Amino acid sequence: MNFELIIFYFYALVATLSALAVILVKNPVHSALNLILCFFSVAAIWILLEAEFLGLVLILVYVGAVMVLFLFVLMMLNLNIKELKEGFVQHLPLAILSAGIMLVQTILLFFNIKIKTMPEISSNITNSKQLGTLLYSEYLLQFEIAGVILLVAIIAAIGLTIRKKPKENKYQNPAEQVKSHKKDRLKIVKMKTEDYDG
Repeated sequence: MNFELIIFYFYALVATLSALAVILVKNPVHSALNLILCFFSVAAIWILLEAEFLGLVLILVYVGAVMVLFLFVLMMLNLNIKELKEGFVQHLPLAILSAGIMLVQTILLFFNIKIKTMPEISSNITNSKQLGTLLYSEYLLQFEIAGVILLVAIIAAIGLTIRKKPKENKYQNPAEQVKSHKKDRLKIVKMKTEDYDG
């Protein structure tokens, strides 16, 4: 058993244990932290399998953005764990049924799959270069559609944040500001002096 295989089994064991801890621990914040550890372990396995791009994307996107967001949301919501456990028993049969169906499908897929040996790739061609070539050649249309969908989502998010009543919005009108004169803004009023008795 070589050193690379030992590292692979180590990260696989860490990923399995942290994934089990996600569903077994009682505190939601601890579950999110265990999920981050699971993502790190899977990313390390992908890097060991020479899929460096997927491993780095998993760390940057899921760990760096999504899971940190989940963690902040869980910490800010301050969820009541007792209330969450009240509906656990009534949904348990459906959860067991769903898990059983997924297990059967996984076993059938595992025994029916035909593993093909991958052709050897030149060491000069990296994983990222292959992915970029495929994205901008065979999957160019799908890539552009995904970009348009993300752009629409960004515009919709901005529109939701600035959605207010017209009366509440305050705008500056430069044309009206230029037309203003000091006599319209400043008014001198003459009034009698008042005697002050100290």
